[in-house]
Amino acid sequence: MIDSQLQELTSFNRKKKKNLRQITRPVADELSEFRHFYKDALRTDVFVLDKIVQYLLRQKGKELRPTLVFMSARLFGEPTTRSHVAATMIELLHTATLIHDDVVDEADIRRGFLSINKVWNNKAGVLLGDFLLSKGLLIALDYDEFKLLKVLSKAVESMSEGELRQFKAARLFNMDEDYYFKVISEKTASLIAACCECGAISTTDNVDYHQKMHAIGMNVGIAFQIRDDLFDYGVDDIGKPKRNDIRERKVTLPFIKALDNASITEKIHVRHLMRKRNKKESDIDKIVAFVHEKGGIKYAQSIMKEYASKALSELETLPMSEDRQAFEDLIEFIISRKK
Repeated sequence: MIDSQLQELTSFNRKKKKNLRQITRPVADELSEFRHFYKDALRTDVFVLDKIVQYLLRQKGKELRPTLVFMSARLFGEPTTRSHVAATMIELLHTATLIHDDVVDEADIRRGFLSINKVWNNKAGVLLGDFLLSKGLLIALDYDEFKLLKVLSKAVESMSEGELRQFKAARLFNMDEDYYFKVISEKTASLIAACCECGAISTTDNVDYHQKMHAIGMNVGIAFQIRDDLFDYGVDDIGKPKRNDIRERKVTLPFIKALDNASITEKIHVRHLMRKRNKKESDIDKIVAFVHEKGGIKYAQSIMKEYASKALSELETLPMSEDRQAFEDLIEFIISRKK
C-alpha cells in the first residue's frame, strides 16, 4: 500500500507545484477573519505589554497551523466561530512556545525580526509567553469549548514531554531512530495533529472523523519535522543553511542514519565532532559531508515521503472535493518547502 502511495506522491511531485497563497485560497476568507479574531484576543490595557504585543503581531509567519484547522474544518462543513476559536487557541499556544524556546535557546532572531528576549529581555519573553497561554485558556472558557481545551491540553503535555526527552538525549548523546520518532511525535506532530482534530471537531460531531484527522495530523507533523531537519544539511538548494542543529549538537534523522551506515572508526570521529560545543566551520562541513556520503539525506527524504503518503492514504478515504485537493496540495508544500 505504501509503495503505491509513494508512486502516487512521486507522480504528484511532477505536477506544477502551487505556492502557499494558491494552496490556501479556499480558506483565504477564514484566514483573513482569523487575523482579526487573533488580534482581538491579544488586546490588553497594560501599556508595556501592549507594545510588546504590537511588535509580536508584526512577525507574521506562514500561518500553517490555522490553515490546517480551517482546511480540516472544511472537509466536513463550513467553518464556524468554533473553528476560529480553535485556530486562535492553537496560534496562541504555538506562539507562546516559540517565545519560550527563544528564551531557552538565547535566540536573537525570529521570523526576520529581533526576538522578544533580544529587544526586551528574558523576563519579558517568559511573561509574554505566559500571557499568550493564559489568553488561550480564557478564550476556551469564554466560549465553553471544553472539548477543544482537552485536545490542546493533551498536546501541550506531549510537547513538554518531547522537549524534555530531547533535552535528556542531548545530554546523554544517545539518540537513536526509535527515540527520535518518539521525540518528534510529541514535540512537533502532537500540535499539528491537534490542529487537524480541532478543525474536524468544529464542524462535525463524528468521533471517527476526529480520530482520522488526528492520525492524518500526526503523519503530516512527522513529515514536517523531518523536512525541517533536512534543512540543516542544505538539501534542495535552499541557499546557505545556518546549520543551527549541528551547532547546537542536536542529533536528527539524517545524522542517525548516517551513523548506522558508518564504520566504528568513522562513528567515533564524527561523534567527537558533533559533541564539540564550539565547532569550527571545517568541523561542520565534515559532519555535513559525512551525512551526505553515508546516505543520511536520501534515507530521511524517503521516510518523510512515507509519512506524507500515509496522510494522503487516510485523506483518500474521504469524498473527493476542492477542499480535499487543497489539503493534499498543502501536504506536498510541507515536504517540498524551501524554508
